[in-house]
Parts: sequence; structure tokens; C-alpha cells
Amino acid sequence: MFRSFTAVLAAAAASACMAQTPPPLVGTVEAGVYTPLNGSFKIEVPVLPELGGGVHDTENVVTFRDNFGLLITIAAFPQDATQRWELSTRGNKDYLIYFFTNFVLADFKRFFPNAQLESAGYSADFMEGALFTYVLLPGGSSFADREVFTQPGTGPVAKRGNLCFVKNGYTFVISSELSERVTEGSRYNKTSDQENQILRQRLLGVTKKMQFPKPREAKQP
Repeated sequence: MFRSFTAVLAAAAASACMAQTPPPLVGTVEAGVYTPLNGSFKIEVPVLPELGGGVHDTENVVTFRDNFGLLITIAAFPQDATQRWELSTRGNKDYLIYFFTNFVLADFKRFFPNAQLESAGYSADFMEGALFTYVLLPGGSSFADREVFTQPGTGPVAKRGNLCFVKNGYTFVISSELSERVTEGSRYNKTSDQENQILRQRLLGVTKKMQFPKPREAKQP
């Protein structure tokens, strides 16, 4: 289940670069609003087809990408008995660190061996506790085809901000690539702190646009 996170990122990048016809959606888009198959959230599609925008998903992960530097991935993993136990015994902060390290970061490293966690921070006041992480991914950019002003023989190092939190029995992971880091090449001069702030604001912006339907109560026999 968890291994699908980076796979969707890679598939979205590949299909965009190769101009392939994407597979049919697993979730639905109605009146411009995307809903995953598991029904854990709703969000207005943040990309436009006329601007090269595309939507790619699996049962638990959706990626929105366009040709102007936007890449957003939203994953909603239902918590099984093991994950609920880990949450109850570790507490929210330690659980999110455990989940990100063992599943998300490990998945990044499986696809991009030199991936490294640059920094992380926990916000107790947002979404009843949320973990922000910033990861460097050598060779892991979805915008490498738009790389400019880079010295020959050097490859782009992507940077992704990630936001993890628990809501209604799901562990959410929202990810966004800082495309400017790649597309602006040698002209790019943001500091690490500035990059983190930009990514944090983008992740917060995505979350504010999301709706989280309350889970349906089980019918009594």
C-alpha cells in the first residue's frame, strides 16, 4: 500500500515527459472537484488541461502536474490495525516521524538512492499535529526536461516539501516539488530557509483547499 507513493510521482513524470495517454482515473472528477476512490477528501483540481495540466492517481495517491512548474501529490493511506496501534502507543508526533521515515523517505530512497532529509519540523497547532519535511532528491525532479542554465554534466537536485498528518483514520502525505530550483538553473539563488518557507506556504495552501468528509458510521445490526 505505502509503496505506491513515489511510484505515482514517477509515473506522472514519465507520462508527461513522453506525452503518453494517461490511464483512466481510479478516483473521480465531477464539476472540477477530485475525489479519491477511498473518499477521504475532496479538492478542486488545481491544474488546467489547457495549460498542460494532468491528473494521475491510484487507489490512495493522486498527483496534479502542469507545464508551468506545479507538482502536488496527495496520499491518503487508511490506517490498519497495526498503524492504529503505532499511533496510540507512540503519540501523534512520534508516529508521524515513524511513518515518514519508514515509508515515505524509504520509498524516496528506493527510487532515488541518494535522497536525503534536509530538515523537518513539527507543528502541534496545525491539523491537530502535523510534520513538515524537506527532502533533496538528486535525479528526482519531475521538471528535468525543463532544466535550463545548468553546467554540462551536472544533474538537477529536486527538493520536495512534505506535510504529514492524521485525519479521520487516514495518514495523509501531501508533497510538492519546488520546480524553480530546477527550471531556473544557475539563476536560482534562494537559501534553504527561503525554500522551506515557500514550500510550507504551498503545502498549507493545498490543505486549506481540501475538504475532509466525516466517515460514515457503521450501521447497527
